[in-house]
Amino acid sequence: MAGGRRQAPPREEVLAAAMDMIAERGLEKLTMAALGREVGMSSGHLLYYFRSKDELLLRALEWSEGRLGADRGRLLTRPGSARERVDAYVDLYVPDGHRDPHWTLWLEVWNRSQNADDEARDRQAAIEGAWHRDLVALIAEGISRGEFRPVDADRFAARLRALLDGFSIHVAVGLRGTDRTQILGHVREFLDESLGRSEHADG
Repeated sequence: MAGGRRQAPPREEVLAAAMDMIAERGLEKLTMAALGREVGMSSGHLLYYFRSKDELLLRALEWSEGRLGADRGRLLTRPGSARERVDAYVDLYVPDGHRDPHWTLWLEVWNRSQNADDEARDRQAAIEGAWHRDLVALIAEGISRGEFRPVDADRFAARLRALLDGFSIHVAVGLRGTDRTQILGHVREFLDESLGRSEHADG
């Protein structure tokens, strides 16, 4: 392209920059103007691509979830017991700590979803559905192998994810007495009591 006019960065670069800003400065600092300065675009240009801040946040969440989904796919297919892979799923699900950028984004999208349209709600449901289906498959595999006691895999996955969501919110907002290590311990204990201990579990 001739001339000195700079081309707009690809959407993925903009979404990555948004996630970096959330991680470094917090969600409250993520404005269209600040993001535009970060990527060399006007706020008007960003609005042309994303229509609104709500759409930008949902797109950023979908982009971040795409990366997590790839990690989740790898852990689902790796060798080892079903329990080891459920533990790895939990480890991937629970935030790294206070103000984890992915969970910070989730909390904001959930908050804004009170006024979201049906399309936005469907997109959120698609993200949640992928996590749910993968957990159901892991639990069903553990039952079929005799590692877990027989449970309704779909109902158990729904309850476990509700537990993980509650604990994860506590970690993400920095509630005292609910750091990541403690939460993972609570979840492991719940799994031991509910599904039975794996042969591979170590004390």
